[in-house]
Amino acid sequence: MPFDVVSIIGLGYIGLPTAAAFAARRKKVIGVDVSQRAVDTINKGEIHIVEPELDMLVHAAVTQGYLRATQTPEPADAFLIAVPTPFCDGNKPDLSYIEAASRSIAPALKKGDIVVLESTSPVGATEKMSAWLAECRPDLTFPQHSGEQSDIRIAHCPERVLPGHVIRELVQNDRVIGGMTRRCGELARELYQIFVQGDCILTDARTAEMCKLSENAFRDINIAYANELSMICDRLDINVWELIRLANRHPRVSILQPGPGVGGHCIAVDPWFIVDSAPEEAKLIRAARGVNDGKPHYVIDQTKRLAARFKAPVIACLGLAFKANIDDLRESPAIDIVNQLADEKVADIVVVEPNVSVLPDALRGKVELTSLASAIEAADIVLLLVDHREFKDINRRRLQSKLLVDTRGLFA
Repeated sequence: MPFDVVSIIGLGYIGLPTAAAFAARRKKVIGVDVSQRAVDTINKGEIHIVEPELDMLVHAAVTQGYLRATQTPEPADAFLIAVPTPFCDGNKPDLSYIEAASRSIAPALKKGDIVVLESTSPVGATEKMSAWLAECRPDLTFPQHSGEQSDIRIAHCPERVLPGHVIRELVQNDRVIGGMTRRCGELARELYQIFVQGDCILTDARTAEMCKLSENAFRDINIAYANELSMICDRLDINVWELIRLANRHPRVSILQPGPGVGGHCIAVDPWFIVDSAPEEAKLIRAARGVNDGKPHYVIDQTKRLAARFKAPVIACLGLAFKANIDDLRESPAIDIVNQLADEKVADIVVVEPNVSVLPDALRGKVELTSLASAIEAADIVLLLVDHREFKDINRRRLQSKLLVDTRGLFA
């Protein structure tokens, strides 16, 4: 199948790079997003997120006529849904964005099209997406009713990319493709092979959904071990960073680095989808989530004890993103830490985040966004939350008179 026109629903951290990847292979791409700002920015050949190399790809795709953004879905040969999948109260998965995206593209579907859910989702979400589409288009057949002979093909293909390296990893990484039928999977593999150089491995939709969740739960458990170890070492007066360096000299040990918690839209969220699906069985996964969700409170308590030494302390909080050298603030433990310190009026707080120019809504009016030099000059306490490259160049002599909480081991 030629897939002359590809539509990407959701032009965020995954959708826009994916749209650019197809456009770079000279496919006509229609990007759809609910944000008028995102649509207008992209149509000018610019980007509204921070990701290395993406700006050049989008500029080339738009100026050459291969990429266009809109708020309204249009007919295409393939539709990829890459919208958020957050959780609701009680850590229950929220599929409302997927449902809204599915219903929005339904009028544009025609016989022979394929719809791929890229959003990381709980097990069974692809089947629900197919059911929503079938409800909207009773004139077409879908895999859950007609199997291999359906008019519309349905599959799930979760991304496996690292922010800051998305462009390279989209192309080079293997992809797990779960079709609702074998033919659905084969067509989805043909679609992704337009730009993916890694292997495209076929399975069923439920296994593909669980595969992505399992990968992120595995990482969450390993991070939880490092975070728990850091708290134990604090209690025992041991330098955790030195300890990990020494332990990792064992040929079969590879302990990760601790941090202030776990953020991002994947690792901080996806394990809860497994817990929700099998609450009695997912004991270790739930425990790891508890450790990582509790680490920000531990950092807050550390900082408050130091602040109590001063009559009117100033705390410089370095970093808001959920990881280094990106602007992604989703589920960032740094934001939660800064927000609680501000709400409790622990100190006057200045914030340095080199990748954003405006504070997130949760912090506006509570703290001041300033330069690195100004923040360190004003601070009694320096709280390092993200190991951005800009912070690695700090002259250590400027920190000698400061109390330091280094959650990333940057100065260890």
